[in-house]
Amino acid sequence: MSETIKERSLNFVEEIVEADLKSGKHSGRLLTRFPPEPNGYLHIGHAKSICLNFGLALKYGGGTNLRFDDTNPVTEDTEYVESIKNDLRWLGFNWTNEMYASDYFDQLFKYAKKLITKGLAYIDDSSAEEMATQKGTPNAPGEESPYRNRTVEENLSLFDGMANGDFVEGSRVLRAKIDMTSSNMLMRDPIIYRIKFAEHHRTGNKWCIYPMYDFAHGQSDSIEGITHSICTLEFVSHRELYDWFLEQLEIFPSKQYEFARLNLTYTVMSKRKLLQLVNEGHVTAWDDPRMPTISGMRRRGYTAKSIVDFCDRIGIQKRDNLIDVSLLEFFVREDLNKTSTRVMAVFDPLKVVITNLPDGIVEPCSLENNPEDPESGHRKVNFTKEIYIEQGDFMLEPPAKYFRLSPGKMVRLKGAFIIQCDEVFENEDGSIKELHCSYIPSSKSGADESGIKVKGVIQWVSATEGVESEIRIYDRLFKVEDPSSEEGDFKEYINENSLEVLTAYVEPSLKDAKPGDRYQFMRNGYFVPDTDFSSEKLVFNKTVGLKEGFKVG
Repeated sequence: MSETIKERSLNFVEEIVEADLKSGKHSGRLLTRFPPEPNGYLHIGHAKSICLNFGLALKYGGGTNLRFDDTNPVTEDTEYVESIKNDLRWLGFNWTNEMYASDYFDQLFKYAKKLITKGLAYIDDSSAEEMATQKGTPNAPGEESPYRNRTVEENLSLFDGMANGDFVEGSRVLRAKIDMTSSNMLMRDPIIYRIKFAEHHRTGNKWCIYPMYDFAHGQSDSIEGITHSICTLEFVSHRELYDWFLEQLEIFPSKQYEFARLNLTYTVMSKRKLLQLVNEGHVTAWDDPRMPTISGMRRRGYTAKSIVDFCDRIGIQKRDNLIDVSLLEFFVREDLNKTSTRVMAVFDPLKVVITNLPDGIVEPCSLENNPEDPESGHRKVNFTKEIYIEQGDFMLEPPAKYFRLSPGKMVRLKGAFIIQCDEVFENEDGSIKELHCSYIPSSKSGADESGIKVKGVIQWVSATEGVESEIRIYDRLFKVEDPSSEEGDFKEYINENSLEVLTAYVEPSLKDAKPGDRYQFMRNGYFVPDTDFSSEKLVFNKTVGLKEGFKVG
């Protein structure tokens, strides 16, 4: 990130970092890490963690490692690895080192053997059900496994046998020997290693045993010399185990700190649930614009700046809370207002014939690209004999103070001429079929010499030069604010009307739209070309409306 972080009061993590740097802890060095598991795409909740970890490094002159927690070969894939890296780059962050927990499999294996040698780990043959029973409950102590007192020699031999593939999957695990009466359930002899006969996306079939997250996490931090290991609140209970491993192994004492994760209204943040939405076809893919994934938001037209600004605005808390999605939309709208090209699009077309414009004659008009950006320039749009306006911009029997088009009344076409409605043609059912209007040649915008004053200005598109386009309008994915807290299956609350597809006519210049181009369709909202866009088929996604507000259901 190149932007200077704005001055504001310090959050509690920054206070910790500043105190550590001032005291000379870790020799005044700061190194954070972002450790995603490559089993899904990053979402807006990850963006908060990304901004915190990389933001600390940026503010205090430190670094941030990108470390993939690839300890479960069954759920991980290189597709997810590449998507994570793409999202980080798009958000504007560069990592100090690209690391993988699998880089440390040899070292972690040695650490496990060290614990066995110290009498602090043992091989357990108990079934998963038996171990669950042994664990006890939060209100009752656990029971020691009958295999807990195996000798060091036997445990080392069995652990080597696990690594050599001598035992079937699920038959044995390596457990830490801590305290089966601890009030912290995670300290009741947690599993360190399990057998998995699965090909790893980086190490292939070298290993058939894999470390558990709680074992790999802290030791990976230590190996890399991470000074501040920042996690979300669900890891508070894991901190005691994190510290125990580091102390027993006598290695670099990385320190874990916890902050509140981001929860956003009308969506879910669980990768497991998001994967269900994808696999069961409730959305088209991980980058569906209705998804809270970074790739989905990018496809929808959210900007990297708006997401980073949003994360900075909500701050870092110690307690979980639910953030209204409209706040995120506010930052999106604020950024797009400054950067989007203004164009005209007609969603519900009504044909208008300009009767006093000769056949084959066009009047070139100049329209400003973005009034917020003086450097954005102008573009040419041809005024032709036949145009489209919005059905809603004409009323046969208008009320008082109606300033759009009606029989015998005048209105200005945006960037073009004043027109007057002279004749109305109706369909058999009474709906409006077509209007015949006349234009005032001396009323051209920017060179108006007509002296005529009109209050209404409406958008339009040439019927002969405009381009038919597919428009995708997105509503919220769920009908309730917090679907994860509702009774029953969270998918029961999916908004069945979260996507509306319609046809519109847009200015011909939009045939040349490119990925990343952003437009404000006047009076309709902000739009971007979708990944399905081509010069043969124009497809635009609605990013957000011009004003706050969303319909649901």
